[in-house]
Amino acid sequence: MSDRRYLPLLFLVMFFVMVGFGIIIPVLPFYAEKIGATPTQLGWLMAVYSFMQFLFAPMWGKLSDQYGRKPMLLIGISGLALSFFLLAVATKLWMLFAARIIGGFLSAATMPTAMAYVADVTTEENRGKGMGIIGAAVGLGFIFGPGIGGVFSKTSLTAPFWIAGSLALLTAIFVFCFLHESLPKEKRSNTQTKRPSLTTALQSPLARLYVLQFMVTFSLAGLEATFAYFAAERAGLSSTELGCIFMMMGLAGAIVQGGMLGKLIQLFGEGTVIRGGLFLSALGFTLILFIHDFWTAALYLTIFGIGNGVIRPCVSALLTKHTTDGQGSATGVLSSFDSLGRIGGPAMAGWLFTLKSSLPYTTGIVLTFISFAVFQSFQRAMMQKDSAL
Repeated sequence: MSDRRYLPLLFLVMFFVMVGFGIIIPVLPFYAEKIGATPTQLGWLMAVYSFMQFLFAPMWGKLSDQYGRKPMLLIGISGLALSFFLLAVATKLWMLFAARIIGGFLSAATMPTAMAYVADVTTEENRGKGMGIIGAAVGLGFIFGPGIGGVFSKTSLTAPFWIAGSLALLTAIFVFCFLHESLPKEKRSNTQTKRPSLTTALQSPLARLYVLQFMVTFSLAGLEATFAYFAAERAGLSSTELGCIFMMMGLAGAIVQGGMLGKLIQLFGEGTVIRGGLFLSALGFTLILFIHDFWTAALYLTIFGIGNGVIRPCVSALLTKHTTDGQGSATGVLSSFDSLGRIGGPAMAGWLFTLKSSLPYTTGIVLTFISFAVFQSFQRAMMQKDSAL
């Protein structure tokens, strides 16, 4: 079906999901340290969540093709609530790891199902705009969430987890009561259909889009992991100033994704917007090397953020237009590659930063140009496929 009436509801769902996720971000390191985690163990605590999403997002995406979007959204959001409540009552380090593993496993259902839902309720012409709305919800959630978590952490370190869990639980109830199923039973895939694995996905014609998303996320995650150290070294910025800069970047990205992306795609098409996003990402990486105060850091990081932010919705739109495996299966694999980038990006960038502080950003420039070549290769392959038909 094509019914965009449900997009505002899905926007609210994803916004509240990401607010809840963002609430715990500034608190978790201090909470884990209080329980006894070392810096290395904290790194593993962060990584294990993304690793579980990497493993299980394709499975949940496929299940959403078989049983519908709404049940998988309920599983993902309820699983997130459960993990927050488990974190709140944790008293041992293993309990923190158990909560993160359970949360990563169950919440892996949320993003691929939400993207598949957008594909269900939009036409090919407005699909990029729909994906942009989801991206805007995610961006805005990450803006407001950490601020809320920081405020409530002053009363108790466990308070943010209880608040995040309650918000996720209320969001799940909202989904159950108000969000309609977008995939009719007659359009669901046969449960006997072979589930596409990551290996088979890389053998498909759409592999280049998965690789593109991996490299884009890898570069972004590396920047997020090292920019605070780089900005402090080059411009003497404080944590408060850095928080403001990331908030400005997120807000600009959300405005572009939610308000402008659909019009840009209508005018130029997803391919041109992706190339423009890659150009702005490379420009942003280059300019970041020359930051010297708060305003240059804010401007250059925002340029990068806008460029990086328009790529994912366009990639998602192209993927759902060309896939033959089902929308959920395709978006699940895409989310898996996204998670893989978030696992490897910080580790690689941290190591490069120890060698030379500018290396994560020069590497980002190189990866962006490689991403451009990968996307050009994808478009040539699609043109050859169309001409052969």
